[in-house]
Amino acid sequence: MNSEESAHQILRSVFGYEHFRGDQEAVIERVAAGGDALVLMPTGGGKSLCYQIPALLRPGVGIVVSPLIALMQDQVSALQLQGVRATAINSSVPMDEARQREEGMRQGRYDLVYVAPERLMTERFLNVLERTELALFAIDEAHCVSQWGHDFRPEYIQLAALKERFPTPPRIALTATADAPTRQEIIDRLGLGSAPVFCSSFDRPNIRYRVLPKNSARQQLLRFIREEHPQDSGIVYCLSRKRVEETAASLDSSGCSALPYHAGLPAELRERHQQRFLQEEKVVIVATIAFGMGIDKPDVRFVAHLDMPKSLEAYYQETGRAGRDGLPADAWMTYGIADVVMLRQLMADSQAEERIRRIEGHKLEAMLGYCETTQCRRQVLLGYFGEERAETCGNCDTCLTPVETWDGTEAARKAMSCVYRTGQRFGVNYLIDVLQGKANERITRFGHDRASTFGIGRDIDSARWRSVYRQLVAAGLLTVEMAGHGGLQLTEKSRPVLRGEQPVHFRKDPEKTARLRSRSGAAAPGIDLQDEDAKALWDALRALRRTLAQEHEVPPYVIFHDATLQEIVRYRPRSGAELMQMSGIGQTKLDRYGDAILEVLKQHEADRGRPEDLPPLADAATSRAPVPVDTGVSDTVAATLALAKQGKLPDEIAAHRGLKSTTIYSHLAKAIEAGDLDLTEVVDLPEVEIRTIEAAFHELDPESPFTLKPVFDALGERYSYGMLRCVRAGMIVRGDFEAGRESG
Repeated sequence: MNSEESAHQILRSVFGYEHFRGDQEAVIERVAAGGDALVLMPTGGGKSLCYQIPALLRPGVGIVVSPLIALMQDQVSALQLQGVRATAINSSVPMDEARQREEGMRQGRYDLVYVAPERLMTERFLNVLERTELALFAIDEAHCVSQWGHDFRPEYIQLAALKERFPTPPRIALTATADAPTRQEIIDRLGLGSAPVFCSSFDRPNIRYRVLPKNSARQQLLRFIREEHPQDSGIVYCLSRKRVEETAASLDSSGCSALPYHAGLPAELRERHQQRFLQEEKVVIVATIAFGMGIDKPDVRFVAHLDMPKSLEAYYQETGRAGRDGLPADAWMTYGIADVVMLRQLMADSQAEERIRRIEGHKLEAMLGYCETTQCRRQVLLGYFGEERAETCGNCDTCLTPVETWDGTEAARKAMSCVYRTGQRFGVNYLIDVLQGKANERITRFGHDRASTFGIGRDIDSARWRSVYRQLVAAGLLTVEMAGHGGLQLTEKSRPVLRGEQPVHFRKDPEKTARLRSRSGAAAPGIDLQDEDAKALWDALRALRRTLAQEHEVPPYVIFHDATLQEIVRYRPRSGAELMQMSGIGQTKLDRYGDAILEVLKQHEADRGRPEDLPPLADAATSRAPVPVDTGVSDTVAATLALAKQGKLPDEIAAHRGLKSTTIYSHLAKAIEAGDLDLTEVVDLPEVEIRTIEAAFHELDPESPFTLKPVFDALGERYSYGMLRCVRAGMIVRGDFEAGRESG
């Protein structure tokens, strides 16, 4: 695929979308023109298109740096099904196959090659790249370069060397998660100082955010899944491996299909569980943070945190794995003071330098503030990333069920006084027993039944006292002592409150967990569950998708996203032209799956009839007509060919059509390969010079005669890449090279 097509044509014909979103078009224009860029887009915001389309527009192969094999596999499978020449080179590929893929890359047989950073930066692979025509470098998950980020990968720092070794190809760094310090570190470490920063909104409006006080967390989780997501895929995060295994076992015994995932499990078991989660429906994965980065499954309907993450970056990254398809999803979390104790203990045990630990402390305080806020959670979350939102979102718990507050000044003074009177070394449960006047053996042994605070809190129940202490810790008025057994201690900030100089207001925890809105996954979000006709068609389409996925050995969502099936149910297309109007269906997918989909629709209509109230497709039909199948050369190549047949030179054709000369030469090379044009009609060179170029292709590298750059260098840069491409096309026609290869 080459620059004969515009970005919009590729978006429509290859990827099946009609319009760009947000900054996509500006980024693509910049990179396609050869410029570097740093791109910050939320998960599901379309980051991949920002480098995939420029790679298809520019001559050469696009090298995509990706940190995880799972992500490479998913993206390569999806691209191949869309007709894009993509592959991955990683540790899961046998050595002989990897060598063949490297050779194919050098010969221009691929548009995109995905590679891990540690392989990319080996001297051997860099040498291969030096003999390859490169379209661009895309550095995905670029936040991995940040030393204080939650996904730091040391090998990412080495990527700065790409600029010096390969100064010509543009570099695009992309991430969904980066606060201001992390952005600057990406720029500094990757040498992107002159590159523009494209920062889209961090908002994920389809995700509903909820935080609940922890109270029998596993039962809360089970109730949430049963009531709101009984048929859905989801991810549950826990802080410890033990908690992961216990939670997965608990869910599984309660009828949920739940699988554990953490770094302590055997690699083959982790891989099996991950593949089941990706390939099957209605599977819940219970995991530590070892799971998730690069997971491209679009139909994850919920992400639940049974324990509080250590930062808002981690929370945003992890919750962002829900609802990548843009359909409604939930970010659900339980949180209690024990989470703070565990996270602060982890920080205390950290071997990181003091500066890093101080930053981590600030991040934890921001996370606590988010949990305890009475504001719109989306406003707080976006504000952390420097994005202001004036209006409340209407799609978080604090918006849907506004939080009541109460004057807790007196309760705070009692709670903190009890901490002081008992020696600042006891935990919450002990302190509550003292406040409520419970003269048990332990309290009597320590003599705290005689403390002035003994029994002064009998008017408040245990649940509210627990909430008071949790919020005092979150507000920084109390801290958790790490050297001993996690006892509470006063901070300097507590003094004005104890002296009665500063009031305190607490949020009132809900009496019980309320269902904000059921989101059963029995049918796609947005499809009426009560409509038996719609549900029957939805089930039939999903069954077809499963069959196609099994045939191609890919996850179902690689065939079609839920959002695509939802549109098909809503509009009931009757032809290929109408089917092409559905989001996510391009020409290749229409060719491969269109007949099967239309057959399901036809059979459903024969059995049940056609609803009378379907929305019209007429408006979309005119703007979304299918791209004709290319039986020889494409329309744009044909236009160039016609001008060449009139005797116009490549530069004249470029001026006439308003295209670059490199694009015109690419068209002409395709026409030569198709047998529609003779080399002598394009290349105005003496016979001896043509033979010299042909000899350079054969003699420079016998194992790889298809490569352009070594020939370009060997001939002293006297001939343009476009001219070399046309000579090579003539050699293909004569049979000098293996027939049928793309002309790069």
